[in-house]
Amino acid sequence: MTDRYCVIGNPIAHSKSPDIHAAYAAQTGQSLVYERCLAPLDGFADRVHALVAQGYKGANVTVPFKLDAAAIATRLTERARAAGAVNTLSFADGAIVGDNTDGAGLVNDLTRNAGVPVAGKRVLLLGAGGAARGVILPLLEQGPLELVIANRTRATADALVAQFGSPLLRACGFGDITEPFDIVINATSASLAGDLPPIPAETFCQETLALDMMYGKQPTVFMQFAGSHGARVRDGLGMLVEQAAEAFTVWRGVRPETPAVLEQLRASL
Repeated sequence: MTDRYCVIGNPIAHSKSPDIHAAYAAQTGQSLVYERCLAPLDGFADRVHALVAQGYKGANVTVPFKLDAAAIATRLTERARAAGAVNTLSFADGAIVGDNTDGAGLVNDLTRNAGVPVAGKRVLLLGAGGAARGVILPLLEQGPLELVIANRTRATADALVAQFGSPLLRACGFGDITEPFDIVINATSASLAGDLPPIPAETFCQETLALDMMYGKQPTVFMQFAGSHGARVRDGLGMLVEQAAEAFTVWRGVRPETPAVLEQLRASL
């Protein structure tokens, strides 16, 4: 039988994941089917158990179920525990293993696709919610000079710094930023509403790479603001493609090549 996978979310019809994984399967010669799975807002656990009973091998998880996925997992990887959220589930021998590939996807997009190493760089992470939490450990593992978490509510950023306990980490409020960073990552949800985190122009310079985790046909307000102050800008499409490649590797034991898939996806927007 052909191995079956899916992405679970609500809503889910917009998901690009089936296209990405179909491209990876064709590229690597893997026999699999990857579908979209809509789960009721109050029925995520039942949906997952049904998938297991039907013989699925794994599932990706998107909003709003990443915390539910962490709760249902019988085992969490280190990066999933650090993130407190799960976007990749593997089903085998009665176990549900929860993983988080978002941070690896971000790091791979920065270092491979954008050609910007994180090692030795001053990195600013905007936001202290689930999206930010998922990328902290992978960023720290790259050995930045420092990783600063800026948030509207300073206490939330302070709590994350305390949780991870790394000397490379510090917290600040948006208004406390007074100088440019090498890499600025927008992990807030502001772009979804066409808003901008209240950060000063001094956050950016010509040496800055500004990445928004959101993506679309047009640059986000954050990207426009950063670009107008000299920064090189990038959206989150590469992160999406790379986190999918990481999940594919977890499931199939082979890493697909991402550049052509990213180019195809960009052209389809």
